[in-house]
Amino acid sequence: MNFVALRMLTGDRAKYLGLIFAIAFATFLLENQTSIFAGILKRTGSQILDVTDAEIWVMDPQTEYFEQTKALKDTDLTRVRGVEGVEWAVKLYKGNPVARTTAGKFAVSFCLGLDDATLTGAPRAMKLGSWERLREPNSVVIDRAGYALLFPGEPLRLDRTLELNDHKATIVGISDASAPFVSWPVMHARYSEAVNFVGRERSQLSYVLVRPKAGLSAEALCARIEAQTGLRARTTNQFLWDCIHYYLRNTGIPVNFGITIAIALVVGTIVAGQTFYLFTIENLKQFGALKAIGVTNGRLVGMILLQALTVGFIGFSIGTGMAAGFFQVTLQVMATRGIVLMWQNVVLTGACIMLVVVLASLLSLRRVLVLEPAIVFRG
Repeated sequence: MNFVALRMLTGDRAKYLGLIFAIAFATFLLENQTSIFAGILKRTGSQILDVTDAEIWVMDPQTEYFEQTKALKDTDLTRVRGVEGVEWAVKLYKGNPVARTTAGKFAVSFCLGLDDATLTGAPRAMKLGSWERLREPNSVVIDRAGYALLFPGEPLRLDRTLELNDHKATIVGISDASAPFVSWPVMHARYSEAVNFVGRERSQLSYVLVRPKAGLSAEALCARIEAQTGLRARTTNQFLWDCIHYYLRNTGIPVNFGITIAIALVVGTIVAGQTFYLFTIENLKQFGALKAIGVTNGRLVGMILLQALTVGFIGFSIGTGMAAGFFQVTLQVMATRGIVLMWQNVVLTGACIMLVVVLASLLSLRRVLVLEPAIVFRG
């Protein structure tokens, strides 16, 4: 019977291919949009994830996400270091100076000031140069996307000069820092240099990076720091999700992507359901013949579900292949780097597609279950 069901499915090539195309397109659209959505949200905390040395971020109690900072006092660093369970704590500065090249090209940038002694907080990936060269005076490390923005079409080269808010800076390294939410260059400098590039204020300390002692969980130490200092302490993962939740609540990103994802689901359900329903109606005589020779309703339901799942699996596989090819191409593009097809999106999309094809098959089941076998003998 399974062979007969598959032969019935592929008998009308036009409808068979139409079903596969509808499901493949819905799969591609779902995986494409959900992966881009997840990738963009992850970018809101990309500079947080780049800091792999520390496990805890300490900040002003009113800070909600990475780009929103209120400067701490220098004494706050000492207070954090005094909390029991802290292995070490260092300062991190974040500012947004305007970077300008000698050719006049300029852009607002992220400038992260690393601890002068340890350079804690620097991304591990480096395309050219060395983090140790940051110890040179007036030096910065810029990410490769920022370099391409400020020096379009030019090869990567060290020792070029930039002007940061009327301060001369020399590029001593080109990093592979994660893409930020906005397309600004990401620069790293020593803390003492960064505050000069941006402009000194009364308070400059943006964050305190902390690592707990061995045997103490980051969550437990966060609770201690908050209780003893009154500051806000978050683990790396918690701070990342704080950023994501902020953008979900306060921007139109989820609405815009949600509309596209909903359209993909509706189109996939309606087109696949209608095509599969018409396919079943046109094969009522064949189903009647099967009932006339003693095939049970349960067996007929199994045949229809086999047809639906076969079409769903083939369409899903083709759509996933299309999505994977799309992200393989865009992964090489600077503006879309880091946005990939995530396995979680593939699994969720697969579950949605299987639900769609099962619902589509249920629309046609009733006609088969109430079918009179005598229909096969009518003209």
